[in-house]
Amino acid sequence: MKDSAYFDVTSCDLAEFARLTGQTLSPSDLRFAAAVDKNVPIYDMAALNGVLSDPVQRAELLAEWGFVLGRSAGVLVLRTAYADTTPIDAATAIFDRIIAREQEAGKGAGDHFAKAGSNARIWNALQKHCFEDPHAFALYYGNTAIAAVCEAWLGPFYQMTAQVNLVRPGGQAQSAHRDYHLGFQTAEVAARFPAHVHDLSSVMTLQGAVAHCDMPVESGPTKLLPFSQLFRPGYMAYRRDDFRAFFEENCIQMPLTKGDALFFNPALFHAAGENRSADIQRMANLLQISSALGRAMETIDRTAMCRVLYPAIQSLRAQGALEDANLNAAIAAAAEGYSFPTNLDNDPPLGGLAPETQNALFHRALAEGISPQDFAAALADQDARRQP
Repeated sequence: MKDSAYFDVTSCDLAEFARLTGQTLSPSDLRFAAAVDKNVPIYDMAALNGVLSDPVQRAELLAEWGFVLGRSAGVLVLRTAYADTTPIDAATAIFDRIIAREQEAGKGAGDHFAKAGSNARIWNALQKHCFEDPHAFALYYGNTAIAAVCEAWLGPFYQMTAQVNLVRPGGQAQSAHRDYHLGFQTAEVAARFPAHVHDLSSVMTLQGAVAHCDMPVESGPTKLLPFSQLFRPGYMAYRRDDFRAFFEENCIQMPLTKGDALFFNPALFHAAGENRSADIQRMANLLQISSALGRAMETIDRTAMCRVLYPAIQSLRAQGALEDANLNAAIAAAAEGYSFPTNLDNDPPLGGLAPETQNALFHRALAEGISPQDFAAALADQDARRQP
């Protein structure tokens, strides 16, 4: 596809997508992989312990992982990431308790992609795990293989988050998609971002999954399309039926064993599979690790700014002193324009892929003509929902 300043759903070339995803990964391209299966490199972490403990070899291994995730298959498996699965079993027991409590309280009945009751999900499992049993948390996340792959893609100072997904027998498959950031926006919003930001989105996050049980193919491990992260307009393309059909015809699934971990570029086309087993409760801890660099330089109290700005905007608008374009620019300078991070237990996406932003609330309040006092209350309520 020729270079373009912006991408849209009509300009995606399926033939080019097929060419990119038709590549073959050769084991000879890799130094540290124990095997390559269906274009997915497999790393035996039990055999690589010495490599991780040697600074020179560790840097070479991380460079190889960075190459795989970025410019090659886009996905890798760490076999025996947990050689001792005792921390896995302890975490599973903790997650089961949390799921039971949340379901009793009316939370965690399912996720976005399955019939209610088929799946259970723990939002912000990282914090809940730590609060429930900090000793078990330290043993679980004190994992050098996971720390190394995070650093390989994001560099040091990365930010860990996690959401547990339990897919019971009969749990439905997801449709093909890309992930956070631009994968969590509507097609209309994603199309407003320049092409170079589409490129940036894929290097701001790493997706991972720790297997909490054995996951044969019939249990529905994640469907993957190696090399699909290389298709630059993919954040637009995954929404098209022809690309999703191509994915279903060509995707692969990697069976996992308890204690294995799978990591992939967030721009890789992927989808959780259907659990067709009779009795496997497929539990994975879904790791979403973020770059430390996505921060503003200064801390800003945007809620306080919006409270004082709202009546001024109302007045200027009533006087005809602000055209819509100028009004939009003024609000964008003050209000938070992004939905994340948030507390998805209390602030779920309703009617879309992401919760309402502060910017959107400001515009909605103006459109509905609510009072400054009611707007201040709405801001406070929104802030409260976002808190852990």
